Amino acid sequence: MTLPSIFDLCVPRDDVRSGASSDSDFAADLARVLRDPHAPPEYRDPVRFFATTYPTRGLKSLLANVCGRLSGNGPTVAAIFRLDTAFGGGKTHGLIALVHAARGMVGVANPAEFVDPAVLPTGPVRVAAFDGENADPANGRRMGPDVLAFTPWGELAYALAGKDGYERVRKSDEQGIAPGAETLAELFGGEPALILLDELAIYLRKVSSRPNAREQLTAFLTSLFKAVESAPRAALVYTLAVSKDGRAGDAYSSENQFVADRMAEAESVSARKATLLNPTEDDETVQVLLRRLFERVDNARAGEVVAAYKDIWSRNREALALEAAKPATAEGFLASYPLHPEVLETLTSKTATLVTFQRVRGMLRLLGRTVQKQWQDRPADAFAIHLHHIDPGFEPIRQEITTRLGQSMYVPAIRADIAGEGGTLSLAQDIDAKHHKGMPPFATYVARTVFLHSLAFNEQLKGVSPERLRYAVVGPACDMAFVEEARRLFMVNSAYLDDRTGVPMRFQVEANLTVYLRREMQIVDPGEVRAELNDTVKGIFKGAALEMVPFPSGPYEVPDEVGDGRPLLVVMSPDAVSVGATVDAVPDLIARLYERKGSDGSALRSLRNNLMFVVAEDARVEQMRTDMRRRMALRAMLTPLRLSELAAHQQDKLREWEAKAPAELAIAIQSAFRHVFYPSATRIGDSTVSLAHTALDIHSASEKPGSGQQQVVRQLRESRKLRLPEDEPDAPSYIRDRTPLRKGQITTAALREEFRRDPVLPMLCGDEVFIKGIRLGIDRGEFVYRRGAMLYGKGDPIANVVLDEEAAVFTMAYATEHNIWPRPLPVPPAAPLGIKGGGTVTDGEFVQPPAGASGGSEPLSGPPVPGGQTVISPVPQAPPLRAEGVLKEALNRILEQAQARRITALAELSVRVFDPSDGFRLLGVAGAIRTAEVRASINGSFETPAGSEVEINFSGVPQDALPLRDFLDPQLKLAVEKIVKIGFTFIFKDGLPVSGDVPTKLVEQLTRFATGAAYVEATAEPKP
Repeated sequence: MTLPSIFDLCVPRDDVRSGASSDSDFAADLARVLRDPHAPPEYRDPVRFFATTYPTRGLKSLLANVCGRLSGNGPTVAAIFRLDTAFGGGKTHGLIALVHAARGMVGVANPAEFVDPAVLPTGPVRVAAFDGENADPANGRRMGPDVLAFTPWGELAYALAGKDGYERVRKSDEQGIAPGAETLAELFGGEPALILLDELAIYLRKVSSRPNAREQLTAFLTSLFKAVESAPRAALVYTLAVSKDGRAGDAYSSENQFVADRMAEAESVSARKATLLNPTEDDETVQVLLRRLFERVDNARAGEVVAAYKDIWSRNREALALEAAKPATAEGFLASYPLHPEVLETLTSKTATLVTFQRVRGMLRLLGRTVQKQWQDRPADAFAIHLHHIDPGFEPIRQEITTRLGQSMYVPAIRADIAGEGGTLSLAQDIDAKHHKGMPPFATYVARTVFLHSLAFNEQLKGVSPERLRYAVVGPACDMAFVEEARRLFMVNSAYLDDRTGVPMRFQVEANLTVYLRREMQIVDPGEVRAELNDTVKGIFKGAALEMVPFPSGPYEVPDEVGDGRPLLVVMSPDAVSVGATVDAVPDLIARLYERKGSDGSALRSLRNNLMFVVAEDARVEQMRTDMRRRMALRAMLTPLRLSELAAHQQDKLREWEAKAPAELAIAIQSAFRHVFYPSATRIGDSTVSLAHTALDIHSASEKPGSGQQQVVRQLRESRKLRLPEDEPDAPSYIRDRTPLRKGQITTAALREEFRRDPVLPMLCGDEVFIKGIRLGIDRGEFVYRRGAMLYGKGDPIANVVLDEEAAVFTMAYATEHNIWPRPLPVPPAAPLGIKGGGTVTDGEFVQPPAGASGGSEPLSGPPVPGGQTVISPVPQAPPLRAEGVLKEALNRILEQAQARRITALAELSVRVFDPSDGFRLLGVAGAIRTAEVRASINGSFETPAGSEVEINFSGVPQDALPLRDFLDPQLKLAVEKIVKIGFTFIFKDGLPVSGDVPTKLVEQLTRFATGAAYVEATAEPKP
């Protein structure tokens, strides 16, 4: 079910929604209601007035007491009433309600909601009011065509009894001398009279230069109290802006205190205390606001929204202010909906401390404009009205804050950090454009919330903690992670946040250290930035594994030679070439550098598999340059003279920034230079250049800032393109099949050169891994190495492998076929004819061998010789059959060789597999062969990831090797380095036929699970 928004549940009043309500509509003016037919209808018209008025407890009590006094139908009460509340707290609103009630609340549909209709006056009531704000003691306030009143008594006399009433007190008014109580009582004319005194403090401020003005006001109040008390159906209501402790606390504090003291004296003289009333208690403020702002609020469905907020608060309670976990918060939210609890709390506890803020009246103005703006914009995430919906970028709200509240000193902060002007983005707007596109403007929300928490009179009230900020901002459509991200970004970059350590987030009037740094950055020389940035980039991509070639502009600057054996890392200047976040083609300059060489670029490059390119990303280049400029500006500001101009906390902050700057710059550089082009048969898109592309992980840049080459090496190693000296070499069969070695032979120099030429092959850092690959091929019986008279093959002690044109590598098949391997046996000297018994025949005479000589009793064969003795001749031994390749192919070749030599049966068959996993699979198969005696051998060693070394030496029947296999198989898969040889020997006592079904079935049996390469050797069964 979709959660309803404020636009679904609330209907603003038409004048609020349209913005037609003026400032005066939210500022009750008693004098205009009484005398001006053009006064705002929201106050002048009783029907509209009570429709937008909430019946507070204080207002109902005021109407009941005063109306009962005027009509005579109520209980006996005092004649004098005092309305106490803060400035803008509803005093004047209560007086206007009394005026309409005294006139009978004509047309009001629901008078009983405010007062018992029985106590409403039914006859005429004389109503007179003095509003100190409209008084003009110097020039006189015009009361009629030819009447100017200078004093409160002059205005009241005219209002109560017209021109005749004024003439009765004219001299007192003109001379500024208070009339007596009896004179004032005459003005009532024996009729019910309601006298209202509002804003006396403002009047006192206006007459402060007159010596006797205060004394005469005191005398007037004393006389007025007596006059009202002497009339049974007269009532006096006056207002006083004092705090709960009875002390004045607004902009007219001294005058209000004087009025309070004089009223107390007047009450003392009359021996009657005024009835104290507060038209709006704190807990009723929200209802007053809602009644004036909204025509209707669907409180029934508001519970769904409050429940959603409770869920958000509960799931994130560790990150939010304590208020979020209190049950009373949700209850209060339901009563104040759509106003978020933090709105009322901040406006009443912080903004209200400003002497220019008129509590309920000020809240109405701010919130009225906020409602207008929200219904204009209708943001999708507005499930309640938050502090961040009060937008100082909206001109009516900006004027309210800067002009009416007198906070114009914050205008630079608003423009720079919160809401820009004239098409210029503020910091918050810029953060949202870069990081929160398509989402709510989280940074703007953060900035507005912090700003409103900064509007307070006392320093200790200013600002907001991270927990309270998150509580104020988060909502059902608001991701906490984005709020926190926006908060951190805003704090780091704000020009006007208080930058002292340990203070809450709050705005200052003066720019902070960030602004000074930005100004310094603007004067850094661009040429110096470029030069130092280039040096820093070179330092980051310089390393031991690769030879860096910085910023080439043409092929002639990229060598096409072996050098020290390291591949080339070509770092491209962003001024020459850069790419977007997505790469679908090889830039022309890179393609030219890759394919061409020489001063004019006309020659073709030979060693194309010997270079790679690292290129910057368009969108990240400027940040890299900015960070370079920032680092240089920080260094400039850290001179002793410049530091002395800053506060101590700013000096510490500057040193902290400078210490972090190198790492931040390195991260920015590596984040920019994240695109790598490297040789590969897998080309980019439709490119004709044999280059592939990979992008470095941005997050890894922050783990090792300054290790740019290391990141490139890591990425290419993971993609199996680059080999370091410590890496395992490629399989010998891969090297054989992917290089000219597949023809049977190649010099070591030429083979190494292939790895620098062919993009299909891996790139080798140095010659170590290449030499290891040759030795691995020799150990596995796949290669034979020869240099001059030195021959190095399987089973030989490790020999030195030289990379030059005199050294050659052969495949085992080629070496065997060309009688290079195995080594030819030395030819023994011609042996004399053998004689049975070990003797020899010399010149026809038999010579008996010495006692103990070898072969003394061995039967020897040979043709008969003279004297009846047998001539012994050596039995010729046929060379063994050999083959290597895929196991099945090698076995079949052995059988083919045997048939070619007309061998009918094999006596022994040896198999050595190159892949240990094939050997492990053959263990079970070999043990099941019943036609032969089978022996298995496992020899070698491996190193564990923890650095332990394990030696293996097994020889025996395959069944005994099975437990060893179960141990070794997982160990070898994890081993860092390993050399393991597994072999099998099959001895056929009855001989293995080389044709027919028997050998075919044996081949199928052995190759059912072992499919890798192997070396196979066989000997023929001797003929009887």
